[in-house]
Amino acid sequence: MLFMIFGVVAIVATFINLYMYKAGKDYNLAKAMGLSFTALTLCAEYSLVSMWVEVEDWAALMDVVPGMERALWFLTIVSILLNIAPILLERKGKK
Repeated sequence: MLFMIFGVVAIVATFINLYMYKAGKDYNLAKAMGLSFTALTLCAEYSLVSMWVEVEDWAALMDVVPGMERALWFLTIVSILLNIAPILLERKGKK
């Protein structure tokens, strides 16, 4: 379950990003890591689904894919918004 590891790392990196911004430190590395691990999570999930298709595990596909689709869309959008929030807040503060 590589996608779970990548997902947890993405969440941790995102919170580090927000903490670093709040602390007034350089948050760019944490932001890049958060977004990168979000992408790796999606790739790992796609690989899992691909493996199920190859072995024709239709029960797993029918059971997991519909719920995971909604979860992945939601979590990816949240990850993007949280990781770019410091940039938007910085720009708002400069005006």
